[in-house]
Parts: sequence; structure tokens; C-alpha cells
Amino acid sequence: MKETPSLDDLELFARVGHAGGLAAVAQQTGVSVPTLSRRMRAFERQVGAQVFERGPHGYRLTAQGRALLGETRNLQAEAQRLRRLVATPLAAEVRITAGSWTSAYLARHLPRWWQAEAHWRPVFLEADARLDIARRGADIGVRNHRPDQSWLAGRCTGRVSYACYAVDETVRGFAAVPEHAAVTPSARWIWAHHGAEVSVTAGTPRMLVDLACAGAGRVVLPQFAAAWFPPLRQIGPEIAELSHEEWLVSHHDARHDPPVRAALEAVAAVLTDLNLRPKQD
Repeated sequence: MKETPSLDDLELFARVGHAGGLAAVAQQTGVSVPTLSRRMRAFERQVGAQVFERGPHGYRLTAQGRALLGETRNLQAEAQRLRRLVATPLAAEVRITAGSWTSAYLARHLPRWWQAEAHWRPVFLEADARLDIARRGADIGVRNHRPDQSWLAGRCTGRVSYACYAVDETVRGFAAVPEHAAVTPSARWIWAHHGAEVSVTAGTPRMLVDLACAGAGRVVLPQFAAAWFPPLRQIGPEIAELSHEEWLVSHHDARHDPPVRAALEAVAAVLTDLNLRPKQD
């Protein structure tokens, strides 16, 4: 009965087929000539065909051997690639989802919590997507409330406060996402309380800030993000109904996976760093 040869034996077959003998392959691989001879005979039994003609001339490929060698043309390069992969595994992807401004915060301070030599690498998913951590749509989420499912683990990393910002108090209108796209609490708040005052709309939070910096309207921002834009000043008090706790969330099982655990600790450290985000009451 035919058997499937191992990747190593297929590579050895290809080497012997190209070299036309065993001695050169023994030098290349460190596998002795007697061992190579035994393995090539075992290889023939596995594939159910004679692939070499043996004699004083060395190992010549039979017609079936030539056909098989043609099918393994790229085998050596692939085998070397796989060996490099095993010797130096790819960094595991840890998928992180958060709101737009929290994602921007993490990106701004990336060198503080992740380095290229780490055994994991962050993958930022769509900022405002409510990806299902329970079904592993993401590994880590930064959420605006404590997780209420028993299979999710959460850690409170602080409190986030919001306010209105503009270049000065004379600016009266608001910059907001279109009403049909208002999915975040802050976007809904603008339309609920100042819908008639929306003077300009844009599709992304960053574009709204650029419009506000140009004097086109007021914008609602978390206080930690507003500090990044010197032209803006706070207009009025904090918006109490938008203030919320911030929770770092993961699946109970996934959080024990070493790359996810490392990412959780790193993200938690930068979210709770009071030098980067002063405590907001």
C-alpha cells in the first residue's frame, strides 16, 4: 500500500535526483550515505514505484522518478521556508478593538507597550465595531462598561470624561457625523441635544476635529484626546451623562493564552498611566 512520504524524505529524494548520487547529498545534509540509501529504498516503497536506477554511474532517475521530481520542483525552497518558520515562529496576532480615540491613544503610545521583538503583535480592528469577544471576533476589547457575560473577564482601567471643544466661545454650531451614522454615545448625544445646531458633518472623528480646529463648529471629545489639539479649548463643563468607566475585556479562556496575556498587561499599563492620561473625576 502506498504511503505519504514525509517532507524530509521528499526533500532528500529531490536532492538525490538533482545530484545523481548520494555522496554530494550526504555532504550537503550531514546524512550518511548508508542512511540515504536506506531512506531512498523506503521512499520507493512508500510511493509504490522505482524512482532510481542504481549502478556504477550513481542514482539515475527513472521515467517515474523524473515525473515525481518535476512535481517537487519548489520543494527545497518551501522546506527551507518551513524550517525558518519553525526556528523563528511568526509573532502571534492579538486582535484589539476599541473606540476611535482610544485606538488613536494606543497607536500614539505604541512604543511604550509593544516592541517589534515581542512574541506577539497588535492588530487593530475597526474602531467602533462591536465585535463579539465571546465568539472570538477579537481577543481584547476596550469597552465603556463592565462586561455582563459570565464568560468575559474585565478590568477597569479608569474613567473617561467628555466635553465640548472649539477654537473659541464664539463658535456656535456643531461638527458631527451624519445622524444616520451616529452610533457612539457622544454622537447620539449631539443629535439628541443639539441636532438643530449641527452646522457641518463628516464621516470620521478625526475629520470632525479638523473641522473644529478650522472654526467650523464645536466638537465633543474625550478630554484625553482634546489635549492633542492645541487650537481647541474646552467650552462649558464636562458632559456628565457621557462620562463612563473604561474596561479592558477579554474572554476568560483566551486571557490565559501567553500572547493575549502579554497584550492585556501591556495595554492595561498604558491605559492606566497617569502621566499619559491624568485621572479624570
